[in-house]
Amino acid sequence: MIELTNYLGGTWQPVTGTPTILLDPVTGAQLAQAGAQSADMRASYSWARDHGGRALRSISYRQRAELLTNIVDTLRAHREKYLEISMLNSGTVRSDSAIDVDGAIHTIAYYAKIGGALPNSHHLVDGAPATLSRDGSFSSQHVLVPAQGLALLINAFNFPAWGLWEKAAPALLSGVPVIVKPATATAWLTHQMVRDVIEANILPPGALNIVCGRPAELLDALDPLDLVSFTGSAQTAASIRRHPRFHHDGVRLNAETDSVNSAILCPDADDQIIEALLSEVKRELTVKSGQKCTAIRRILVPASSYGEIAERLEAEFSGISVGDPRNPDVQMGSLASRAQKNGVQAGIRKLMQSSEVIFDGAHRITIQAPSDSACVAPMIFGIPNPDEHPDIHETEIFGPVASLMPYRDLPHAHALARQGMGSLVASLYGTDPAILMQASLQLAESHGRVHVISPEVLKTHTGHGNVMPQSNHGGPGRAGGGAELGGLRALMFFHRCAAIQGFQAHLATLAPP
Repeated sequence: MIELTNYLGGTWQPVTGTPTILLDPVTGAQLAQAGAQSADMRASYSWARDHGGRALRSISYRQRAELLTNIVDTLRAHREKYLEISMLNSGTVRSDSAIDVDGAIHTIAYYAKIGGALPNSHHLVDGAPATLSRDGSFSSQHVLVPAQGLALLINAFNFPAWGLWEKAAPALLSGVPVIVKPATATAWLTHQMVRDVIEANILPPGALNIVCGRPAELLDALDPLDLVSFTGSAQTAASIRRHPRFHHDGVRLNAETDSVNSAILCPDADDQIIEALLSEVKRELTVKSGQKCTAIRRILVPASSYGEIAERLEAEFSGISVGDPRNPDVQMGSLASRAQKNGVQAGIRKLMQSSEVIFDGAHRITIQAPSDSACVAPMIFGIPNPDEHPDIHETEIFGPVASLMPYRDLPHAHALARQGMGSLVASLYGTDPAILMQASLQLAESHGRVHVISPEVLKTHTGHGNVMPQSNHGGPGRAGGGAELGGLRALMFFHRCAAIQGFQAHLATLAPP
């Protein structure tokens, strides 16, 4: 069994305490063990700040971008190994594993590219100087300087590769060292990627660190000027916010949490747009077995189309094969763990009490895997009266489950989508540009991203749930109130903004060449 050692303080440290065993979610086979109860996090954090942070800040943005390019080359060389680990530890079919692994590599490559176009400097200016005096001699210039703390990256179980690098790439480009804390259940892939990069000797010592398991002082050892980027449940995020390091000391926190995302079919949609919606719902519930924070959870359609769409959704899902990803005939693998399966099944039982069943995969699909595996077949519910069922707008079942609901008109659809009280993404399907753009602005207030599908982009759009590094990833309210990616916007979290006031000619020298 593989031991997921912890890389802290410049050395690989053994598993300590009672280890957590990582399992194959399909067969139940033991794969690896992780634990870090005895890790000295205060010393480890100091090492990262003093060695990794200082070394990263001593080189320019462009030089850090070159480091990211080297990381890309290293990870590409090990791609097949990562796909195998993903299949074993996450239960994903090859195409789903590739979304995680290739998405991670693409994100690093993107930040390497845009980082190479940044000034060859150690700070950035934010906007033009503003005059503060009548004669113009005294002015103010905003600057961005890298945070001199560390970035603790607490990641979710569903994307062990991409979840790591979508945070780490902009942090390292900014000049901030990272401590990676992967979700233990699927930590093997994260651990292997970190190990390969460290053994390639790409980054300065202390720039990239990993701790698997649950060290006692993970949050206690933070300094007020450190940073934490978290992805996971709203409940866990709330407990983090209550920790004294955050509510008292002011540690900066970015959180991405629960999200009940919507797909909205506009009244003017023709048959090809309806087909696009059906195809996207199928993709969102089958890719990664619906274990995506951006997956479609609510399907909003005109009331006059509710019956038709229900029938077509049933036909869309009838031919799916679910089971062991080692079987080449299987299209959809398992959930990440049997604990996740229990949670999804509990959510399904809850919705069954107040919803119609449009498609029940448990009775329509033969799962090609052991009965005690973590496989769950897709499930589509119907909610004829969505205004009377507030739970459907609040409960995220993190698996292959979605609900169809009718709306009276577009303002009603907007109101239903907004009942999610903050979501990562909503998608719109229609043909009229004016309607689509007006609706997108309505949805922008409560969503971090609005994905608009019209006939012009049917073959080119990137997908409702596909998070691209060029676009904002995050959402207000229940979705956590955070923001990641979005091109260079991602660097803002890892920088401090300050206004420097002084003689205008002196301030002009702050602009990088």
